[in-house]
Amino acid sequence: MSYRIYLSPPDVGPEERAMLLDAFDSNWIAPLGPHVDAFERELAEAAGVGHAAALASGTAGLHLALHMLGVGRGDVVLTSTLTFAATANAIAYVGAEPVFIDATRESWNMDPALLAEELGARARSGTLPKAVVVVDLYGQCADYDAIGAVCARYEVPLIEDAAEALGARYDGRPAGSFGRIAVVSFNGNKILTTSGGGALLSDDAALVARARYLASQARQPAVHYEHTEVGYNYRLSNLLAALGRAQLRRLDAFVDRRRANRAFYRHAFSTPIAEGALRLMPEAPRCRSTFWLTCVEIDADAFGATGEEIRGRLARANIEARPVWKPMHLQPVFEGRRVVGGSVAESLFARGLCLPSGSALTNAELEEIADLVLGER
Repeated sequence: MSYRIYLSPPDVGPEERAMLLDAFDSNWIAPLGPHVDAFERELAEAAGVGHAAALASGTAGLHLALHMLGVGRGDVVLTSTLTFAATANAIAYVGAEPVFIDATRESWNMDPALLAEELGARARSGTLPKAVVVVDLYGQCADYDAIGAVCARYEVPLIEDAAEALGARYDGRPAGSFGRIAVVSFNGNKILTTSGGGALLSDDAALVARARYLASQARQPAVHYEHTEVGYNYRLSNLLAALGRAQLRRLDAFVDRRRANRAFYRHAFSTPIAEGALRLMPEAPRCRSTFWLTCVEIDADAFGATGEEIRGRLARANIEARPVWKPMHLQPVFEGRRVVGGSVAESLFARGLCLPSGSALTNAELEEIADLVLGER
């Protein structure tokens, strides 16, 4: 290619430019302002929750969620092993110990049976975790009926890490509406971007109000700067919220386009050379995935090429692809932490590849990518 095709680049246009100029011309340049307030209302409505706090990142939201639920040093938090490092890093921020739960092949998300097994064993030994953080991987919700039921049985708070899944649905409910608290990300590579940013979502008005307070350096309502506890500089700026509002209006179109990308790949890989050897990440029952990223699991023996060889082939054509997330229990920084299962996540990492999935991809670009994956060019 004469230009680079990225894995998931921002998709912005005249609507975003107009909203940014509106914020600029209003002189609300400093953090907070009317676009932040409006973005929070519109985001809460889109996610099917009562309240939202716009933040500097999804990671900030995870940190605040754990902090507000009282998770601290020496506590245990169960979480998905197949995820980006931010999920586990936030647990480390509060001094807690992560315990990693394997994925299922049916969804690539947390295995509810393994979660139930671990919670049952911990209940019997009197060592229940302080929270469970479940990840909605690559734009697909986890099995919240099963996971929510087992967390409720043991009275363990559930946090939904929906950083990758805004716009997805489970049983018709939007991603971000499950658990005590949910978090979404607006990083530059996400389905909806504010350049950098995220949000904390909840039906609990008091929790969201506290999140806004803590994210604003925990400043007391005094004419001078008064602080009675440690806070954080985690709020989203008015300029970036304006960008987010324009992006949110296009969310349904973004989802439709990424689902169309996945359908294209599915058709392209139905050829005799690939059928059975290239398996797309499945769409789980009861889920409507955004397919934020289209991921493929490669049987190298059957296909005749490994994921790394395919990735290299694409890279030489100036096309970005990446392996599936390396499981957290294999990361050096979390070496020695407990993992429940792990073989499914390890297999997906060894055999999985994320393909370009941006909402602005053209059919010609998709054809070029598919041909290179199949080795036809």
